[in-house]
This record gives sequence, C-alpha cells and structure tokens, in this order.
Amino acid sequence: MKKTKNHEEKKEVSCADKKCPIHGTLSARGRTFEGRITKKFEGRIVIEFERPLKIRKYDRYAKDKSRIHSHLPKCMQEEVKVGDLVKVKECRPLSKIIHSVLIKKIKEGIQ
Repeated sequence: MKKTKNHEEKKEVSCADKKCPIHGTLSARGRTFEGRITKKFEGRIVIEFERPLKIRKYDRYAKDKSRIHSHLPKCMQEEVKVGDLVKVKECRPLSKIIHSVLIKKIKEGIQ
C-alpha cells in the first residue's frame, strides 16, 4: 500500500512594497530581535521585549523592557495581529524612528 503525503500549500502573496525584505529590494542585516506586538499601524508595528539589565552597584540583574518600531510590509499586514510573537531584523533607516523590518511571525498571540 502506497502512502501519500499531505502537503499544505502556502498562499503566495505578492506585494509591490519596495521596503519588503522578501519581495522588495530592502536588505535586512544586523541584529535580530524577537518580541510581542504591542501596537499595529498601517505600515508600522511596535514590538516590546524584555532584556536583562545589570546593576553594577549591587552585582545583580533587573528586567528592562525595550520597544522597537519596525516596518510592516504590505504582504504581512493581514497575518499579524497585536499580541503575536514576531521576529524583526535591523536594516537601513527607513524613517525617523523605523530602523528595522518584520521578517516573520513566530507564534499566535493571546488577545
């Protein structure tokens, strides 16, 4: 008896966004961050993640939150929501506060 494999076909989405790292000409290079989406706008998301902060006086660590504004490509606007865990990567400055771009969605969020 022959076994057949079920392959899920991903829906190919094309976008005309020049600032898309997948379909456009933007090169994403530098540091990579993972965090939760706290705010979502038309072409931008705000992600927040915790990082350890060393307090030298007491030789201890404390938790600190950082926020990063990232470009949201048009091909990914429908699939990400507030609360999702995503991966962003640094790129050239796209505007005054946007210096990173969304690479992929890691996990669904609660909300």
